[in-house]
Formats: sequence, C-alpha cells, structure tokens
Amino acid sequence: MLALGGCFVLIAAAIALVAIAGAVTGKGRAQRAADLVAISAVRSMRDDLLRLLSPPRLPNGAANPFHIGKSTYLERARGAALAAGRHNAVDPGRLRVVFPDRSSFAPVRAKVTVVATLEVGSGEAPDVEASAEAEAAAPVTSAGAEGPAMASGGGYGGALVYRDGKGMRPDVAAAYDRMAAAAAGAGITLAVVSGFRSDAEQAALFAAHPDPKWVAPPGTSLHRCATELDLGPESAYGWLAVNAGRFGFLQRYSWEAWHFGFTAGPPPCSDAGNTVLGPGEEASPPGGATLPSFVPARFHDPLTKSATKWGVSGALLAAQLMAESNFNPFAVSPVGAAGIAQFMPSTAATYGLVDPFDPVEAIDAQAHLMSDLIHRFGSPELALAAYNAGPAPVESCRCVPAIPETSAYVARIMALLGGAGATSVPAFEVRLVA
Repeated sequence: MLALGGCFVLIAAAIALVAIAGAVTGKGRAQRAADLVAISAVRSMRDDLLRLLSPPRLPNGAANPFHIGKSTYLERARGAALAAGRHNAVDPGRLRVVFPDRSSFAPVRAKVTVVATLEVGSGEAPDVEASAEAEAAAPVTSAGAEGPAMASGGGYGGALVYRDGKGMRPDVAAAYDRMAAAAAGAGITLAVVSGFRSDAEQAALFAAHPDPKWVAPPGTSLHRCATELDLGPESAYGWLAVNAGRFGFLQRYSWEAWHFGFTAGPPPCSDAGNTVLGPGEEASPPGGATLPSFVPARFHDPLTKSATKWGVSGALLAAQLMAESNFNPFAVSPVGAAGIAQFMPSTAATYGLVDPFDPVEAIDAQAHLMSDLIHRFGSPELALAAYNAGPAPVESCRCVPAIPETSAYVARIMALLGGAGATSVPAFEVRLVA
C-alpha cells in the first residue's frame, strides 16, 4: 500500500510539473505573439509616417494622393497587427490594439494585449494574458561615435554636424538634407562618403596616396573647410550633375563626379564660415527661409526673424512648435509647461522669457535655447532630446536617451520635417518599450 501510495504521489507530482511547464510555455507563446503583433503595428506606422505628414494638398491645390489621414494611418497599423495575430494563431476577438499617443498629430506607439487559453491536461483551460508596447523612434546613437561637436586640427574651426558619420558645416548639412530629400523623391538614395578632414587626416591620406591629382597635399584640400562632400553612389552622379546647383552645391573638378562643394554660404575656411549658426549671426538659417506649409501665417515673421537671429532652422523650430503645442499660445501642460513653446518656469527665467504666453517672445526664447543646445550637443536630434528631457540625460550618454516620451518626441519632429521636405527622414528604429 505504501508503494502504491508513493506511485500516486509521483504521478500527481508529474502531472503538476506538466501543468506548470505547459503554463510557462503557454505564457511564453502568448508573450512572443504580443511582441510580434506590436512590432508589426509599429512597422506599419513607421512605413506610413511620411504619408501621414505629407501635405494634404499639392501646391496647385489638388488633393495629394500620397497623403493619408490619421484615421487611415491608425487603421492600417491595426490591420497589420491583426494580420500578424492571425499568422501567430491569435484569436482576433482576444487581441486588443490601442495607440497610447493617439491624440498626438503623429502617433508612433502601439500597445497590444493578447489573451490566450492554456491547454493543460483535461481540466478547465485557464486564460493567460500578455501585453507588449512598441514604438518607432529616432535612432539612439552616440554623438561621440561620430566625432567631435567642434572641428579642430587646422582649417575649419566651427561646429560639426554629421551625416552618414561624416562631419560638415551645419549649413552644408542643412543644404545636403534638402538635396537628399529631393533625390529620394526621384528614387535616388544619396550617401556621404567623405566630409570634413583635418590637416592631420589629410596628411595621412596624402602619405598613403601621394598623387596631387587625386589627393590634395596637406593644408590645401578644401575638405579641411567642412564645405566639401564626396557623394555616392555612382548611379547618383547624373542626377547630381543636373540638380546639385539648385541646393548650393558645385561640382569642384570635372574629373571627380563625386566631389561637390557648398557655395551658397560663407566662403570655405573663412571667419564667417567658422561662426555659421552662431548666436546673433545674420546669415540665412539652415533649412532656408521657407517655412513648412503647416505654419499659421501669423507666426511666419516671428519664426523667420528668430531663426535668423539665433542661426537655427526655421523649419526645425516650426516642427517643434507643432509637437509642443500645435501652435497654441495659451497651452498649459499637466506639469506646468506654458505657452506655444512649452517653457517650464525655471527655463523661462533663465532665458529672460517674462511672459511664456506671448508667442513672439516665446519663439525667440525657443530659438535661443535650441541654438545653445545645438552648439552644446552638435546635432538637432540631440538638441531636441535635451529640450524635452533636459540636458543631463543627453549629456550622460551623448545620445537620444531611451525614454519613450523623448524618443517619440524626436521621432515626430524629424518625421514632420521630412514630410515637409525640409530634411530627409531618418531610418526610424522599431523597438519594444514594454
């Protein structure tokens, strides 16, 4: 009897272990399904983001066939989620998809909940719930991995901005972004092969290839001025030869179809070039004087004047105001940020903003703050992150910190700039956040 009782105990324990293993496995399957469904929804959002942010109407007034409204944008994401659920054996009736930032002008997050039934033994099958949240975010990269924020080593001595890991003067980067966006519209993807090279880098390059026809001797290459770009791929040379001049670029040498110098700004290696984008600079702001079409007419003059005064892209400031307040001068956030540019009281005091509800004063303070942040961190993306989360998290990693609100904020603004044709749209990452 004792032996028989022991057998029953062992059998019961084995059944319990099978049940536990089945529950763990079932929970894991449900979680993997939730992860895949959330990622699928956000991939749809990432792929459709430019369509959402493109103008509803073409310059001639006709409807823009490329544009989709927010309801269509979200329904397409929901459809992608349901399709992913079907592929992963999820009952559509037990799949919930919500968009936590639905009220935003450009939602980039999806949260999915999957309810699955465990198949364990012959008893009543319990339910298990799994959830996942994903977002499309601007790439979280380190500025230090690209290079220094300020040039040194001879030649150009101002701020550096990076494209494809290559440094250049900020106004050159803004012009390149516009050119890259136009090229993308023609089905051509541009890439920066080479940009700023210090005298030391040029010396090493010349030592490896001591032929002045192909490599300039140290101290003579215009690449030291941060105005020169070697571009690719080879299939883009024909388009560049015809169109680069529209964006201020000149093919420097007839035998180098890839080498283009920027001629629409201060001369290469000049004092004016070293201070481009500096506070008080009267040069045209990067991104040009033209503001995106979504800017209300009453804010055109304040944006253009402040962008020029502080050397910041007017399009960037406009997209930021859209994200901050939708151009509402009387907006107040739950945490106390006030006005069209959503200044906290302490930051407003630092920048001499007496009345945050005065849009002209607030836009000027916004431009001043963004100018300081761009010079401090070396890129608009990091400046936007610091504007949203504060400088400390950005300083600690020299990156867009992995804070969902901040990464979504940067993503919305950069995508909005791309939709307005003011810059090329970055390759947003799709990642799980919860």
